[in-house]
Amino acid sequence: MEIITLNGNWKMKESHENTWLNAVVPGSVYLDLLNNGKIDDPFYRDNEYKIRDLSYNDYEYTREFNISNEILKEENILLCCNGIDTIADIYINDKLVKQTINMHCTYEIDIKEYINKGSNTIRIYIHSPLKYTEAKHAEMEISRTPHGSLPGISYLRKAHCMFGWDWGPQLPDMGIWRDIFIKTYSKGCIDDVFITQDHKDNIVSVNINVKKKQIKTSSTIKVNIKYQDKIIASDTVLSNNEYEKLTLNIDDPKIWWPTGYGKQPLYSVEIHLENNKQILDSKRLRIGLRTITVSEKPDEYGKEFAITVNGVSIFAMGANYIPEDNILGRCNKERTKKLLKDCVRANHNCIRVWGGGIYPNDYFFDLCDELGIIVWHDLMYACMTYSMHKEFEENIKEETIQNIKRIRHHACLGLWCGNNEIEWGWSGKDWFDNVPPKLRVDYIKQFAIMLPEITKETDSNTFYWSSSPSSGLEPEDANSEKVGDMHYWDVWHYTKPFTAYRDTYPRFMSEFGLQSFPSMKTVKTFTEEEDRNIFSYVMESHQKNNGCNAKILHYIAENYKYPKDLDSLLYASQIIQAEGIKYGVEHWRRNRGRCMGSIYWQLNDCWPVASWSSVDYYGRWKALHYFSKNFYSPVLLSACEEGFKVSLHITNDRLESYVGKVNYSLYSNDKIVVSDSFNVNVDSLSAQKICEMDFEKYIDTKDKERNTYLYYELVTDGKVEKYGTILFTKYKHFNMKDPQIKVDITETNEEYNLTFTTNAFAKYVEVDFINTDVVLSDNYFDLIPNREKIITISKEDIDININTMKKELVIRSLYNTYM
Repeated sequence: MEIITLNGNWKMKESHENTWLNAVVPGSVYLDLLNNGKIDDPFYRDNEYKIRDLSYNDYEYTREFNISNEILKEENILLCCNGIDTIADIYINDKLVKQTINMHCTYEIDIKEYINKGSNTIRIYIHSPLKYTEAKHAEMEISRTPHGSLPGISYLRKAHCMFGWDWGPQLPDMGIWRDIFIKTYSKGCIDDVFITQDHKDNIVSVNINVKKKQIKTSSTIKVNIKYQDKIIASDTVLSNNEYEKLTLNIDDPKIWWPTGYGKQPLYSVEIHLENNKQILDSKRLRIGLRTITVSEKPDEYGKEFAITVNGVSIFAMGANYIPEDNILGRCNKERTKKLLKDCVRANHNCIRVWGGGIYPNDYFFDLCDELGIIVWHDLMYACMTYSMHKEFEENIKEETIQNIKRIRHHACLGLWCGNNEIEWGWSGKDWFDNVPPKLRVDYIKQFAIMLPEITKETDSNTFYWSSSPSSGLEPEDANSEKVGDMHYWDVWHYTKPFTAYRDTYPRFMSEFGLQSFPSMKTVKTFTEEEDRNIFSYVMESHQKNNGCNAKILHYIAENYKYPKDLDSLLYASQIIQAEGIKYGVEHWRRNRGRCMGSIYWQLNDCWPVASWSSVDYYGRWKALHYFSKNFYSPVLLSACEEGFKVSLHITNDRLESYVGKVNYSLYSNDKIVVSDSFNVNVDSLSAQKICEMDFEKYIDTKDKERNTYLYYELVTDGKVEKYGTILFTKYKHFNMKDPQIKVDITETNEEYNLTFTTNAFAKYVEVDFINTDVVLSDNYFDLIPNREKIITISKEDIDININTMKKELVIRSLYNTYM
């Protein structure tokens, strides 16, 4: 087999123009126009709206390629398109060879009869997605338009969020967005490989199911399994069949675990197809030896919903993932690697690929394999109805089979989920009140019959779940607390206080969230000075959840004093977001067993925007991401207050028991009133209440209420591992004093150490640098008088020296937002 890449330099133009521009494939129309200076940054100010209209145009891409006489002799010459976005006509030497209609599909096109020896041309004519969706909407008018989106998008198999969402811009880019190449062969090739595992008595049997294509003579299949580049098992079979199954046993297997539970050893499975010792084709798949399913065991609350790895029920901790850029041509492995490593640094062990975006690139799953991140993977359907006619059924069947086959071997894959929120939409949310009844039948056909059948047939290893949220196709109660997974939006959309999280007891919370603004550094990238007011036209253009800048302000006003300037308001928005999500997560982790997962909305942004993300478009950690490092800690110490009563709890999500110590001190006017300590021994995979205290007698006046706080800490091997504080009044009513924070910076060969002290209680201390972005060991922390706080910065994460650090260092706390 030979591969001829067509990646690289192409020419492109708007279809009615005469001048061809330089283009790069993989890429996109918007990216090529940007690189040629034909458009301004679509994310700057309100450029989105004029650049969006460019998607009413058609575009063409072209390039030449050479074919040798030897290639022409091959029996099979296939053009392979791994991603065409989306409606396209493909021409070879001006002859139409294929029309595409699905961004999520790959295409293999026989072009042998269309090519010549020597120079050939390929031209791809890409049709306007906006014209298509608008025409379909006018013709059929059956689709619900999600908040922030353009109408008619359920008719086109293209990433829904490219047409806008309540966090994303309406910029439906297009182009050749994944690899394109020519492959040739004559004596046959490997069409498919499916690997299953059987685990028994410290032996893993690896079953390699091989499907061959166009084999005309006897061939040999040779399989090697390697660990750390050494062959540990191999087998060879002489075959005349289209299908063959080989089973190789691995003794003393190295088992793959999610991060926090063990290591992530990976094995390489190499499959060679040979004829007379000539290699005709090869495939290499990397696997982890593990079992993953979802347990739905009945219990006293209903039925559990627990991701179970190697027989261990894992409390899933993570966030929802969306495409990393609305211009997909700017996405790359290094960018994704940083984001996923940031997840692991913040103790995430799970990530949900949300159903309104794309099936991620292979490297996304490779990285999750390596990092130990379990992937909850929605199929690409969200918040809409779909009409199940023959053409659509065939289209999505091929899409589903292709993507499941591509992804199914990965160790990280935890479950397939049919869609986002459509079942919930049918269960009383009034989303689909005005659509034809046929579409309810189509929903059942698509997500309860067709897609689970395809999934089971294509990937019998992996659990399938019909929708998120779902109670197992019980449409009257799709968002139940008794079974399945739950989305909770009473906090935020219905402006309930974040304390309301403690009134919910989900089996698995797969969506919930609070919005915040990005940092001033990020705001400055898309605004001018006159735009920097949260109710300005530009700032509201970068808020896609209508009216919700005011909602952010509402939550700030409920808890904090009115910020003195925009920068303080941005900071306060991040604090309220982080504090709110903390309330929910700590409550659900205290109820481990009843609840077995927390996946907040959302991890990342696709452009600079006010949103629910914990990491902004530029990769800057918001306060929420730092908070998640603490509330997703494998051993969590949390406090639950009610009036002047406080209980302390430890949740231990490790595979071994936890032994340590819990201390607490009640402060009034920064002086200790009462303190105590407890030795603790908490079983593995459990949550335990450590103590209950009633401080009413110490807080018997309003003045004391406004000056008293509780400090509590977890001590492991004599070292303070985690700590927290509780106020007994709202933050805005607490008598904050100027903390006069001091910091001393020292360095070692590997890191910088910042030691903080304060003369008064300081809340939410933020550490930043004027011109430098950096990830710290902790941030947005509290400071207690007479207690040092040391945070570290790895020298791998910052490229300035200690003198520059001291000049650029900026510190503030909640006190500084109004004083």
